[in-house]
Amino acid sequence: MADRPKISVKPEAATRDPRRPRVRGAGALRDASRAPAPRPLHAPAKTEPRQTEPRQTDWQERPRQTPRPAASRPSRPPRPQTGGAATSGPSQRPGQAVQPVQQRRPREPHRPLQPTPPVQAAATEGVRVSKLITERGLASRREADDWIAAGWVRVDGRAVVLGQRVAPDVAIEIDPKAQREQSHRVTVLLHKPMGMVSGQAEDGYEPAVVLVKPANRWTADPSGIDFHPGHLRHLVPAGRLDIDSTGLLVLTQDGRIAKLLIGDQTRIEKEYLVRVRHRHEGPLPEAQMERLRHGLELDGVALRPARVSWQNEEQLRIVLREGKKRQIRRMCELVGLEVLALKRMRIGSVVLGALPAGQWRYLRNDERF
Repeated sequence: MADRPKISVKPEAATRDPRRPRVRGAGALRDASRAPAPRPLHAPAKTEPRQTEPRQTDWQERPRQTPRPAASRPSRPPRPQTGGAATSGPSQRPGQAVQPVQQRRPREPHRPLQPTPPVQAAATEGVRVSKLITERGLASRREADDWIAAGWVRVDGRAVVLGQRVAPDVAIEIDPKAQREQSHRVTVLLHKPMGMVSGQAEDGYEPAVVLVKPANRWTADPSGIDFHPGHLRHLVPAGRLDIDSTGLLVLTQDGRIAKLLIGDQTRIEKEYLVRVRHRHEGPLPEAQMERLRHGLELDGVALRPARVSWQNEEQLRIVLREGKKRQIRRMCELVGLEVLALKRMRIGSVVLGALPAGQWRYLRNDERF
């Protein structure tokens, strides 16, 4: 066998602690205890504190100013003495005339504020001018207030104010401007269908005024008035028809017409066709017909006389001079009649005519209620 090479192991390598790092240098092993310990990977490196010079602030950089000597300061002229003549001073130029000093005006003594005179309250006697205008049929209460606010109403040659009271027999002067403005207001005649209310919307039912638009205007309108959007402003019903009633309904901007058609003092007739059914067998007794004409009362108030007649076997013709809420229906119930349908045919001398249901027309200039 061939001779194997001999491997020699140094004793230092065999006895060296494997945990100590090996330091190379000059071909010999050094003591690992003298070498610096290894820095962990997660530890931050130690840095020397940064040497910075102190920063000078503005007040340190700005040089200190020394005050000027008093001799170098400019001298000021002395102030003139008040209450007497001015004397020449150091500020006076040579050869200049002496100017007298204006004396200060003495302060006025304090005067206490005078109490404001109380506003004279409106007289409690007499009648309000707006109410008097309405009672004389010149305008509605709203129109009267507008006229007074505009200065168009005079009493004894003087313009009145809102709330003013006067004697009931005074002469009231109305400016022609108010009369011209009133003449431009329109009145609409509408054939109200069933299921609509006369006034404001209630319980989901629309008011009848929503039908007043160009699309629903009667093509045979004989008034000759051109439609204007301003005609819808302040258009209110003059009277009412309940939801289940149909027929003629008046909507107006003119307070005189509203005052004429509604209220307890109205004398305008209203004619209705009423389809009824007798709750008992046989025709309605004549005594009950007389009660319908006169003798009934509602809410403890006696009703005015009415004209009642048979139009046919199932239909009554009733003419009233008043318009309480659901008056005709409540009258018929008191005599044993059930109302099946109700239609208003006439108000005063203005008739419904051939106006279709749901359509409207203007009141002609020659028509009067």
